[in-house]
Amino acid sequence: MILAVDIGTSLVKAALFEKSGAMKSRAEYPVALFRHPDPIRHEVDARLWIEALRQLTERLGLPGAGAVEAMVVSGNSPTLVAADAAGVPLARAITWMDRRSVEEARLITEKRGTSTDASFFLPKALWLQRNEPEIYARARWFFSCPEYVTFILTGSSVTFLPTPQYTRSIMWDAETVRMLGMDPCKFPPFAATGSLVGSVTEAGAGATGVPRGIPVFAGAPDYIVSLLGTAAVVPGRACLRSGTSEGINLCSRTETRDPRLMCVSHLAEGCYNVSGFISTSGKALQWFKDATGKAAMSYGDFIDDIALIPPGSNRLLFLPYLAGERTPIWDPCARGAFIGLTLNHRRRDMTRAVVESVAYAIRDVVETMEEAGMSVRDLRISGSPSRSATWNQIKADVTGRRILVPAQEDSDLAGDACIALFGLGEHASIAAAADAIVTMGAVFEPDAGRGRVYDELFCLYRESYKGLRSVFAKLAVGPAAGARADHEAGG
Repeated sequence: MILAVDIGTSLVKAALFEKSGAMKSRAEYPVALFRHPDPIRHEVDARLWIEALRQLTERLGLPGAGAVEAMVVSGNSPTLVAADAAGVPLARAITWMDRRSVEEARLITEKRGTSTDASFFLPKALWLQRNEPEIYARARWFFSCPEYVTFILTGSSVTFLPTPQYTRSIMWDAETVRMLGMDPCKFPPFAATGSLVGSVTEAGAGATGVPRGIPVFAGAPDYIVSLLGTAAVVPGRACLRSGTSEGINLCSRTETRDPRLMCVSHLAEGCYNVSGFISTSGKALQWFKDATGKAAMSYGDFIDDIALIPPGSNRLLFLPYLAGERTPIWDPCARGAFIGLTLNHRRRDMTRAVVESVAYAIRDVVETMEEAGMSVRDLRISGSPSRSATWNQIKADVTGRRILVPAQEDSDLAGDACIALFGLGEHASIAAAADAIVTMGAVFEPDAGRGRVYDELFCLYRESYKGLRSVFAKLAVGPAAGARADHEAGG
């Protein structure tokens, strides 16, 4: 059997898989983000991931090391953990949503000549050096989320590397680290995804409950394992990774240098991973659900509650830029906004507008890919939102693309299983493992009539941001409006 673990922004999941790819058992455990008074800061206590893993191992009832042949950990990236030599976090982890390192990202872009966003790993490390020198000096290692958990399990410090090209784009390289005046020794050595990192140590077993001796293979960021778990390993297939945020990863034969998109080599040989990232999708819906007093309502019921609201939310739009936005506008100052509110609008109209806004944001990325010469044949959805038939249909209608739901809905965990199967020598490549074990279930076809309604509103969606861009920039200057004085943990 294979043990797969994925560390999400607000949920940690684990599952046992058979070598056939069939899931044997699964469990999940929530993790609370730290609620910071500064709205651009988003942090989490890394020790919560370890406690979550301990809880999950108890729930799964793991057999001994002999029965579990391999383990892989994936997770949200590029979250940064500054830890000492023993793996003790020196501060709260800076999550991928955090926007404090805008100036550092600008500096890195200027020095190395490739576009760098504040959400990336290296700007966060540079921010620590410049603003928290004591923590920087004490740090022995800078880990991403899954690398930190792997270190606690094995005692081996590594940086997961899907392909070598990642070092000069999303991640880091020693030359740039030195150029910025930082110590390359604080960044763990690279380990190729699927390579053996080590085995669970006695200390790792004691901390996590995972049996000692299980081989642990190098995992990957969540956006990589999702495209494996949706079999987006053939040109034209795109993984739509839905959850707190949204990621669109397209398998393409051709490379693009369009600055609005990310493009690196794909795990599928001879292909490229062309990607775009949306900062707050499911998080925007969670925000609205909580803000309207519906926190206790299930997400399924909350979304199904809008079924009778017509497409277009009675001419109401929402911009889901609650933590800035990445693709295609790359604007850390962007803000959320309802546009077109009237006295006739009610909560359900606003709910549908939030739900539709995520689909507009997805279409924005897809159309940007097409403008860059790519071909997007279908969208293979992963994550908890994929369970909602209502939301899947809205995404199909807005984007004009078929939405395919894998038979195994936990694509992150399925992707981990693909990596483990390759590591064990069961398949010639990770991509081959994905194409062999992943199958599709439900299919949502776009409706042409509803699509015409959305075509018009999508144009207005794009125009709305352009019209408000300068306003957002001015709002982002100065003290944070409505900053909370309390530092309580929040979802």
